Amino acid sequence: MGKVLLVLILIMAWAGRLQAQEENDLQPSNAYEWPEDPLVSTKLGRWQDQKFGIIIHWGLYSVPGIVESWALCSEPWMDRPDSMTYCEFKEWYWGLKDEFNPVNFDPEQWAKAARGAGMRYVVFTTKHHDGFSMFHTKQSDFDIASGPFASNPKADVAKYVFDAFRKEGFMIGAYFSKPDWHSPYYWWPKYATPDRNPNYDIRKYPERWENFKTFTFNQISELMHGYGQIDILWLDGGWVRPLETVTEEVRSWGARIPDWSQEVDIPKIAEMARKTQPGILVVDRTVHGPYENYRTPERRIPEEKLDYPWESCIPLGDNWGYVPGDPLKSSTEIIHQLIEIVAKGGSLLLGIGPKPDGTIDKPVLQIMKEIGDWTSVNGKAIYNTRTTEVYRNGNTFFTQSKDGSINAIVSIPEGTKLPKVLEWEGNVPQKGTKMKLLGTGENVKWTNDSGKVKVYLPDALPESSGYYPALVFSYLK
Repeated sequence: MGKVLLVLILIMAWAGRLQAQEENDLQPSNAYEWPEDPLVSTKLGRWQDQKFGIIIHWGLYSVPGIVESWALCSEPWMDRPDSMTYCEFKEWYWGLKDEFNPVNFDPEQWAKAARGAGMRYVVFTTKHHDGFSMFHTKQSDFDIASGPFASNPKADVAKYVFDAFRKEGFMIGAYFSKPDWHSPYYWWPKYATPDRNPNYDIRKYPERWENFKTFTFNQISELMHGYGQIDILWLDGGWVRPLETVTEEVRSWGARIPDWSQEVDIPKIAEMARKTQPGILVVDRTVHGPYENYRTPERRIPEEKLDYPWESCIPLGDNWGYVPGDPLKSSTEIIHQLIEIVAKGGSLLLGIGPKPDGTIDKPVLQIMKEIGDWTSVNGKAIYNTRTTEVYRNGNTFFTQSKDGSINAIVSIPEGTKLPKVLEWEGNVPQKGTKMKLLGTGENVKWTNDSGKVKVYLPDALPESSGYYPALVFSYLK
């Protein structure tokens, strides 16, 4: 592929990023349904304790380093090179399966780096919208284990990703796209492919859609039965849903919504999954109801604290997958986002995209290490916490540990020096209460000035740059 084409496709990554944000940047809804199954409730509580996870996008799109899958979708917001017809582009994209040979695939590196960053659960893309499976499926030959990587001992990629992260103590999540643009039962080769939806009227060809539902069920069944313990089934592609669940929220995405159901029988899939994986969380994204065990706002943090389980999905760069030259957020920015999200009752799912050779880029590893330098010292204020009635005052956020202690987390603006005195209102300690600075383990002097807490920092602290992203003070209220 020529350099001009590469540049043009990289530009598409920006357009795709904006669309992905528009698609899922939803406003909170009061329609959350708490699970009735006690095993699901128990696992949900365990998941809420983890607070910080990693979502890994890795697939065909990683080979040229472009936006994941979306270049295949013929919608007005997407552009492609003028030098190629759409059919030529699809043929080129599908042909990437013959180039994808990640000979340096190192899931242990991924898992160790994620653990070092303080992450506690993983969501891995077993299949994105393009239909290329990152596991050895028997339903098609469009998978990582059927191409040039087939002879590698780790050809069944998802198995080794899940194994590596389990060894590091992670909860395991399987991302699975409900739409599949490579399946002839979703995009029928007989017709053109105008947008993200099936390219035929499934009411006229119900047997064809039934074939797609069977295909989807069988692939998820493979994941549930052959890849060890799975804690989360994370289902993407929210336009594939029953018609009665389509709300104004969904229509605000701007994509065409057909006037018929695209349901794939999630209740049947969930029943099968929970027979094999008791208590598994099912996250049917944006389809509010009993199979959306937690909410997943994308690329944003809700304005206020939410009283149901949720996670903010935020990529480290502008794109979810690997794109050369993608601008990365700083470790301080990620730490500040993590603090705000946890104080509002959520979890942060940070997006990382490995390179096509199967390793994580060094600048990404460095940022993950810097995040871990902070979480390793201040994790008490993040993990196993719940919200407080007063959860924020300015740049100070509050969480409560299970021992009843309050954690006041003061975010320090990037590039600024630490002041001698920090102040906040709310969650005022009782007189005589000891307040500990987690960064050093020492008690600090504090006063209550008519409801305003003033904390006096140790003189030596400003010399230690390792504490600059945020300071945490723990005390009994």
